[in-house]
Parts: sequence; C-alpha cells; structure tokens
Amino acid sequence: MMLDAAVRAIRNGGVVAMPTDTLYGLAADPFRAEAVQRVFAVKARSAGQALPLVAADLDQVSAWIGALPPLAADLALRFWPGPLTLLLVAPETMPSVLNAGTGRVGVRVPSHPVTRALCRLCGHPLTATSANPSGAPPSADPDEVARTLGERIDVLIDAGRAPGGPASTIVDVTGETPVLVRAGAIPWDLIRS
Repeated sequence: MMLDAAVRAIRNGGVVAMPTDTLYGLAADPFRAEAVQRVFAVKARSAGQALPLVAADLDQVSAWIGALPPLAADLALRFWPGPLTLLLVAPETMPSVLNAGTGRVGVRVPSHPVTRALCRLCGHPLTATSANPSGAPPSADPDEVARTLGERIDVLIDAGRAPGGPASTIVDVTGETPVLVRAGAIPWDLIRS
C-alpha cells in the first residue's frame, strides 16, 4: 500500500509528495534536521525560508508542538480541519532550520483524509511545503509533481488531482491579538469575528 511505503520513507529520513486539501506538498519528519535539509534539496531552495507543517488533528498538534494558547485553540476548533495555518511558538525539539531561526512554526490540520492519515500513521506532524521546484508554480496535479520532482523524492502518493484553490490563510497567534500573515482561503473578517 502506498501509505505504508510513504511512512517507511519518512521514518528513514526521506521525502514524500502527498496530496493536501489545496495542492500537493512535500512531507518529511520535521524533528529530524537531515530530513528537513532533504526537503530544501528536493525543492532546490535555500534554507532561509520556514517550512509549514500539517497534523492529523488538534491532539497531535498539542502533543508535538505544545498546548495551544486560548486564542489559537478557539480558531483551531472553529476552522480545523481546513485551510487555516496557525503560527505558533516552535518547540525546542524542532531543528531551527525548519523555522528559519524565527522560533515560530506554522501548522494546520488539512481537510484531506490522505494527509491526515499519513500524519496519524507517522505519529507526528509532517512538513507540507508545496511540491514544486523553487520558483515554479505549485501543482495540484500528481503527474506534474512526478515530472518535476519524481527522481528527487522517495514516494509519490497519487490520490488524483488535489482540489486546488487559494492557499491557506496564515495567522500569527503568538501574541495577545491575532495577526494576519497571509490572506488565503478563509477571509480575515471571518477569522476576526
């Protein structure tokens, strides 16, 4: 089964292309610096940019990233699973290369069942940066991912075309009030309400 091969690859420090509720993303173990470095190498991207994470559910986020502040918990309960990325304080167990030394990490629980199943089987959140070479447009098409990255990744989970659409909305919840970092699929007015 494709998920079994993907789990083995991730546990061995590999990089897997997986569908999400928007586009295809690159999954690796965010707690292993060498796996994170592989993601940058696959994308041919400099390590100065943070990588976002996806998780199976709110419990997995709390277990691996930490208990959410009340504001973050409220937003998670309202919009997860879905296209809302919460910027949180990164745990000390996470290599700084993952968050580009910012001390913060973006995480979301996507509404795609394959993504959540992979996180659940791996037992922790995974990286989820777009599955494309740096500078190229992200793709919802697994055939395009295979064409552009096929030789650089360990496993491609082909679940057909991803839904596409706008990227996730990113909200920084590390302070007293939420701060919009990137407008996306969930309107800012809805989040603020």
